[in-house]
Amino acid sequence: MLGLPGGITACLFDLDGVLTSTAVLHREAWKETFDAFLRERAAQGGAPFAEFTDRDYAAYVDGRPRADGVRTFLASRHIDLPEGAPDDGPEQDTVNGVGNRKNEVVHHIIGTRGVQPYPGSVAYLNAVRDAGLDIAVVTSSANATMVLEAAGLTPYVQALVDGTVIARDGLHGKPAPDSFLAGATALGVEPKSAAVYEDALAGVQAGRDGGFGRVIGVNRADQAGELLVHGADVVVDDLADLLGETA
Repeated sequence: MLGLPGGITACLFDLDGVLTSTAVLHREAWKETFDAFLRERAAQGGAPFAEFTDRDYAAYVDGRPRADGVRTFLASRHIDLPEGAPDDGPEQDTVNGVGNRKNEVVHHIIGTRGVQPYPGSVAYLNAVRDAGLDIAVVTSSANATMVLEAAGLTPYVQALVDGTVIARDGLHGKPAPDSFLAGATALGVEPKSAAVYEDALAGVQAGRDGGFGRVIGVNRADQAGELLVHGADVVVDDLADLLGETA
């Protein structure tokens, strides 16, 4: 009674915003980083400062690998930075430098405030495990191992596809389905036998385009309609809402 159709044998969970409340921390870190960047650019004679908004986060950053988020958001503001290299320092005005600047900010926030899993998500993970279904976490974050450990969720996870794996294996990030397909492969299941759980528009689109057996949108940002449009089969406010439900 997990809200899943018959034939589903594996569950692929996004991390930030689905299992843990860290999506809020990431959004805060992106805002701090982008607002500082945009203010400095305006002071140097660029376009007048216009803040990074929650709508920007949802449309251009949420669910995407870090560099993709930088590139996509800046393109929306008609800003073109050199790519740089993955190890660029956070002081460098390159796509990777800005991304690494954000990563320093989010590390500080997480270190200061800690990480809390959603109670309803923990209840759902327990139910999934008790039902004998396999569990993978599929996230664009390169900090997934740290976050899972801090949240006490590591024991649930049989496979992890994170930002480090995406970069190592040359996978396309969400909204491409590559990372979810890699998660299914890691668990030894076909996409049609796996369910995807996502709070990001890019993530539900990846689940739809990957041909997964069920795509469940988690509505943490008051965007239920958009989650459905982008590919969710069903949308819930919390994973606990699925407990006791049949598909």
